[in-house]
Amino acid sequence: MATEEVKLIGFRGGPFSLIVEWALKIKGIEYEYIDEDLNNKSTMLLQYNPVHKKVPVLVHNGKPLAESLVILEYIEETWKQNPLLPEDPYDKAVARFWAKFADDKCKIAIFTVFSTVGEEQQKAAKEARQILKTFETGLKGKFFGGETIGFVDIAAGWLAYWIRMIEEITGINLVEKDSTPLLSDWFQNFLNVEVVKERLPPRDELLEKTKIFHEQLVAAAST
Repeated sequence: MATEEVKLIGFRGGPFSLIVEWALKIKGIEYEYIDEDLNNKSTMLLQYNPVHKKVPVLVHNGKPLAESLVILEYIEETWKQNPLLPEDPYDKAVARFWAKFADDKCKIAIFTVFSTVGEEQQKAAKEARQILKTFETGLKGKFFGGETIGFVDIAAGWLAYWIRMIEEITGINLVEKDSTPLLSDWFQNFLNVEVVKERLPPRDELLEKTKIFHEQLVAAAST
């Protein structure tokens, strides 16, 4: 069998590069990680993702793919070992639905809370809590994939790490034990998975960077 070349262009402080890393690790795929400077984007990134010019980008045998969910689907289809999606067609479709829900609804709702202030932020927080409560209904047990992590857990796992930091920075609680107990437990269960823990960026360092980013967003919004 010919040797496969797998490269991941990502950003160590970014949640969406982690989605791809977690999937590759679970599949047991060896890859070269290339850390991108988003303030000075490389020729390689612009070549492989000329449309959005963003990370992550997966390059498999010279062929690039962008967008974390698209890459996640590709990884699942290309490497069959340790499947992330269930076999049943209906269950598979449901998993894709919740992964898309997290990528569309949850991501936008949380970023809106993070990037606003005052009355607008309070309104955004109320909407985000409702969206997260809806997302919680997709849980099947310990994980969205049942008793082991699967496609939805990988696609949405960044929420478990970043929401707690956003809560600390903004002073707004989004996921609480009394209102969303299953989601709160899932946060802890997911972050305790070994393959997840070993790829997480150091929290203190990431928290400081996220605080600076938050200040920049708030300052820009107030001008």
